[in-house]
Amino acid sequence: MNILFFLIPKNEIAYIYENETLRQTLEKMEHRKFSCIPILTLDGKYTGTISEGDLLWGMRRMEIADIKTTETIPIMAIPRRATYKPVSVNAAMEDLLDRAINQNFVPVVDDQGSFIGIITRKAIIKYCYGELKKLSAEAEAAAEKDRA
Repeated sequence: MNILFFLIPKNEIAYIYENETLRQTLEKMEHRKFSCIPILTLDGKYTGTISEGDLLWGMRRMEIADIKTTETIPIMAIPRRATYKPVSVNAAMEDLLDRAINQNFVPVVDDQGSFIGIITRKAIIKYCYGELKKLSAEAEAAAEKDRA
């Protein structure tokens, strides 16, 4: 199965660039209602993902009490707890499944490391569920054939 079948392309998702501020990130996440958002370099390479928790803990550690202050904080100054590892466009479904165990989504990069989109955990689970149903139906049909 080609993983690109499950890809949500870059132009359909929210992401931020490494030179954006905490305020810009907060606004994008609020507007799109995402709990995590990819971070890209200015030339479009995937550099990481930042979560709501990262933002909250970062603001707490920096003692940021008002929204005005967030306009001066670079997003890269906020420490990230988790590393959302990307997969290549040539990755196998097993690679996606392995990553999705600990990530809300799996970032996908091309051969040059440029970010091209994400694959959600939901899409991966739906695929696995469909495969499981097929196998179950095949096993049931084989068992009925053996009984006859």
